Parts: sequence; structure tokens; C-alpha cells
Amino acid sequence: MKTNNVIVEKSFSFAVRIVNLYKHLNKNKKEYVLSNQILRSGTSVGANINEAVCGISKKDFLSKMYISYKEIIETIYWIELLHKTKYLTEREYKSILSEANEISKILSSITKTTRIGINS
Repeated sequence: MKTNNVIVEKSFSFAVRIVNLYKHLNKNKKEYVLSNQILRSGTSVGANINEAVCGISKKDFLSKMYISYKEIIETIYWIELLHKTKYLTEREYKSILSEANEISKILSSITKTTRIGINS
């Protein structure tokens, strides 16, 4: 997926990692509840970003980006919980958490900049 839109591309790559994590947790760890939660929130980030890009107004764009931001924060919660409950190794945890934090920072910046643009 090549769109020349950094957040679209990063969120899609992240969603692929989340799907693979979900499959790993189900197949190798026999974990089904937490894996469903992280699958839903982790893939929702990119889905909402894509909706935002096609938004009909700046307010619609901002609303979807806020939803994406909230979803990545929820996903970080599930990543941390999976780590603390020993479903993720330290290496796995640091790798996926780093990516999630990067997306979180980008979304925070986008929402702040957009909000300022709307209010000025």
C-alpha cells in the first residue's frame, strides 16, 4: 500500500502487525480474549484514518482522527497488558509499543494542528 500519506501507510503496516500478533496469540499461546480486543482496536486505527482522509469537512476529518487517536491509546493498553501477563516477550513488546507510540504522536500532532486550523 503506497499512498504518499505517512500516517495512512504507518497505520496500515501497524494493522498488518496486529493481525499477525492476533494469529500468533491464537495459534501459539491459545489466547483468545485479549487477542480479540487488540485486533479490534489495532485495526480500527487505520480504518478510521482512512475514513478521515475521505472526510467531507475539516470537522469530519478531525472527528475521525480523534477516534483513531483514542483507538491507538486503547491498543497501547492491550499491548502493555499482554506484556505484563507474559503473552509478549520483552523484544516483541518494545518493538510493537514503539510503533504504536510513534502513531500516537503523529495522531496527536494532526489533531492539535487541525483543531487550531478550525478554530482560527
